[in-house]
Amino acid sequence: MVAPLSSWPWDNFGIFKYLLYGPLLANGLYSLHVEGNITNNWCLHILFLCFLRVGVHIAWSSYSTMLFLTRNRRILQQGIDFKQIDMEWEWDNFLLLQALMGSLMVYLFPSLGYLPLWNAKGLIAVLILHVGVAEPLFYVLHRYFHTKHYLFTHYHSLHHSSPVPQSFTAGNGTVLEHLALSMVIGAPIFGPCLLGYGSTAMIFCYVLIFDFLRCLGLSNVEIVPHRLYEAIPVFKYLLYNPTYHTLHHTEKRANFCLFMPLFDAIGNTVDEKSWELHKEISSNAGKNGKVPDFVFLAHVVDVCSSMHSPFVSRFFASHPYVTRLFLLPAWPTTFIVMLVMWARSKTFLYSFYNLRNSLHQTWVVPRFGFQYFLPFAKDGINKHIEDAILRADKLGVKVISLAALNKNEALNGGGTLFVEKHPNLRVRVVHGNTLTAAVILHEVPKDVKEVFLTGATSKLGRAIALYLCRRKVRVLMLTLSKERFEKIQKEAPVDCQNYLVQVTKYQAARSCKTWIVGKWITPREQSWAPKGTHFHQFVVPPILAFRRDCTYGDLAAMRLPDDVQGLGNCEYTMSRGVVHACHAGGVVHYLEGWTHHEVGALDVDRIDLVWEAALKHGLKPVSSK
Repeated sequence: MVAPLSSWPWDNFGIFKYLLYGPLLANGLYSLHVEGNITNNWCLHILFLCFLRVGVHIAWSSYSTMLFLTRNRRILQQGIDFKQIDMEWEWDNFLLLQALMGSLMVYLFPSLGYLPLWNAKGLIAVLILHVGVAEPLFYVLHRYFHTKHYLFTHYHSLHHSSPVPQSFTAGNGTVLEHLALSMVIGAPIFGPCLLGYGSTAMIFCYVLIFDFLRCLGLSNVEIVPHRLYEAIPVFKYLLYNPTYHTLHHTEKRANFCLFMPLFDAIGNTVDEKSWELHKEISSNAGKNGKVPDFVFLAHVVDVCSSMHSPFVSRFFASHPYVTRLFLLPAWPTTFIVMLVMWARSKTFLYSFYNLRNSLHQTWVVPRFGFQYFLPFAKDGINKHIEDAILRADKLGVKVISLAALNKNEALNGGGTLFVEKHPNLRVRVVHGNTLTAAVILHEVPKDVKEVFLTGATSKLGRAIALYLCRRKVRVLMLTLSKERFEKIQKEAPVDCQNYLVQVTKYQAARSCKTWIVGKWITPREQSWAPKGTHFHQFVVPPILAFRRDCTYGDLAAMRLPDDVQGLGNCEYTMSRGVVHACHAGGVVHYLEGWTHHEVGALDVDRIDLVWEAALKHGLKPVSSK
């Protein structure tokens, strides 16, 4: 049986819960229209305050997930996984509760709706009441929630179920907890108002500072320098730090204070590791953290998809990328950021996860897809990739895998440029195309006798054509270069060469129902495919799903093993836990401990070997249909 006040009354409303703000908005707009005065328009004040509070939590979440800034200041090293993100999805329930409670208080005490904009005495009063009422009240209630088994099990355990504290963890609680918290935050606000010292500025300042300090403690990023406590020893009892509160979340037996450890000291509940651990983490902030074992070197696809990142919105990034209308207003700002990145940015750490006690990271080259096709940008992009490889080599990374355009044949010969220029690299450079080819080939049904292949002269196209002809599958290779076709044909076994057929027009494939697309094709070109055709593809970006009477495969991908930990964002359009095949190919290269570079042309003889190795290590094929 569910404990009373443990679930929210609007749990089943979904997005429609925000309609509960409707009366406030309607009343506020009506008052604004009739009176033309916003100073005493308490409905709009409550809504605006809620908006600012959301901004505070989002800003802290963005900062803590900017790993290129915070990687060496993180307290708990594990990543935020999909389970935690989903659990904290409705984090803003408490804002709605407190907005409704604030409205109720104004109706019960109408004078609260006519507060002056500013009163300096109110700021002094709210500070006194915070220290004298809010801090001890929170300490007592919080400790009580921990010491009473029923209260912790049925209420407070939800808040502690988030493995890695984040700003959104502040809202991951039950109704009873947030009613108690509302009393804590309400006492210092209501007191000065009763005394006649209340003001709108006082309420805004106190609530926003309250949220800011809560998010600070839950950020999992240590930004309070230990030297501050050394210079002013008493200060460590006046303001906590993220390490102090993170210890409370991991140990659950000490550090119960709101913001002031003074009350833990009075109650003898200060964790003995608090100050030493804080000093250790703060001192190591400027040093390199754990060296990754594997790095996937990615790039940005386009302006809109660049917003599909944890530090923009971890909730949006935790689902496969789809263009959304709410992204369009942010497009101009993102475009400016793209220009700044082009001019100033370096390759940066984007995300990470753990797999079998090894650290896997994704680094991003600060270049967008279209820039890879600008002739004058070629050298700059290669310089970024080369610097990333050399940095990985210096750090001691075992394998670095190149994403899509970072291994473009015309750009660097599929990574060959870097391996030949630096023959003594210890890090293994991998393009991952062998597993990409294997994934595509294993998606082609065994009974298929004929396929149509575009992009036939690329590294992948060549390997796919040679592999299929060995299986006695007739391959219609779309290419205008007879010389390049004949070169690939000569690589095939003599008894298989007749299975490779050069075609120069799409019309030649009008009876073939299996298309393997390695070069972008237009809707008009797709129209030559017969009804029921399935389009396999290894082209970036994916082709448009124009034909309703046909089916379209996703880009070649594999699902990571079940024991992956700390994975909380989707890789572009991939589903949760799924990565592009070139990424997975690098993972397999690392797990197998192979010591060769995988660059340049594909070794067709290794396709089945790499496929079997991927399955052996728990990677799973993803159905493309």
